[in-house]
Order: sequence, then structure tokens, then C-alpha cells
Amino acid sequence: MTNEVTVPLLPCASIDDIEAFYGVLGFRTTYKQRKPNACVGVQREDLHLQFFEIAGFDPEQSYGSCLVITADIEGLHQAFADGMRAAYGKVLVSGTPRMTRPRARKNADGLGGFSVIDPGGNWIRVFRNAATAPVPAATTAGRLAKALANAVVQADSRGSVGQAVRILDSALARPQADDDPVEQVEVLVYRAELAMVLHDPKTAGEMLARAQSVTLTEDESERAASAFDNADELAAALR
Repeated sequence: MTNEVTVPLLPCASIDDIEAFYGVLGFRTTYKQRKPNACVGVQREDLHLQFFEIAGFDPEQSYGSCLVITADIEGLHQAFADGMRAAYGKVLVSGTPRMTRPRARKNADGLGGFSVIDPGGNWIRVFRNAATAPVPAATTAGRLAKALANAVVQADSRGSVGQAVRILDSALARPQADDDPVEQVEVLVYRAELAMVLHDPKTAGEMLARAQSVTLTEDESERAASAFDNADELAAALR
């Protein structure tokens, strides 16, 4: 048999909050009922999600999760980010709901991915389709890049933000003469993002200021462009 479709069914505290949030991301409501059980279905192109309401449900204790495989993680992330900016004036990077940025995941064979954590505390994990992923250029990762990769696994994949912070703080506390300045910027900006997840705007601001103060050549500035784009997004969210 072919053409089967699997639709995840995820928990939430309020189907109204779920419907409103996914509407911001460009989903349309396909089904909604109050009785006998409150549930809602949403769809964005070929992406289908359904949710059921549980009285007294705590999103912070949710284990709900699903995978979304796509050939264009950047395009989907950009669409979600644009929806958030239009509705909230910024991309949500802390609290619940929120969204992470696309990053390579060492625990997913280096494939890029990002996560949406919705009002139900469900992690919608978006990954690039391995069949369409470009072959990465051969590079030698420095110690800061390795620390960053480990921190991304902890925070973006496992939700262990505290462990990710410990990894990055340890790396930043031991600067070495041969550290790649671009890797330093990337670590500082990601540390700022994690500070915001932990509701620590003071540390976030300090990390962003440190990232801006790193001396870069023209070539290094081009390599760090994505990190600085993220830094601008974080700075806007701090205002």
C-alpha cells in the first residue's frame, strides 16, 4: 500500500490557544469540537497536526513531540518567523510558545533542524530531508565549535538548557590563542539565546555585547553573518 498519512495527536491545556498560535504560523483549522472531547485539527499545506485538550494540563510537563521532515527548513522557519513578527512584533525565543533557529544537529547526522514549542508544550521538531540535504564542506571544527555542537544537542534537541549553558560557560571561561573568532561569536550569540530562554535578559545583553566586540576580518564577518542576524533578532526581542 502507498500514500498513507500519519497525523500526530498531541495534548494541550486549551485548544483555543493552540488554534490561535498555529493560525499565526499560517495553519488553517480543519476540524474543531468541544464535546464529547475537546479537540482541534490544523493544517498548513501537507503538514497536519491534531490536538486534544486536558483540563489542568501543564505544558511545562509535556512530553508531546513529533517530527516534520522537509526539503526547505529555512523557508518554513522564515514563514513561521514572519507570522510571529506580524502577530507579536518579534520572533518568540523564550517562554512557551517559542521557536529555535535552524542549526546543524550532531545527533542527527549533521542535518539542519529547528523546533517549535507550542502553547501545549509540544516540540514540533523540523528536520531537513536527508535525501535533499547538500553535502557539507569538509571543515575542521575548533574547540568552540565542538562545544557549540554539544550545547545544541542538549538545549535544542533535549530541552536541557541548563546543561547547554554549563557547556558554553566552561568553553568561554578558557579562551585560547588559536580560537576561531567566528566560532567565538557563534557561541556568544547562542549563549545569549539560552539566557533568554532562562529569562535572564541581563546575561543575554552582556553576551550580545561581547559578540559585537569580537574583532573580525572581512572574510570572518561574512562567515559570521548568520550569527549576527540571530543576534539582531535577539536584541529586538530584548527591547
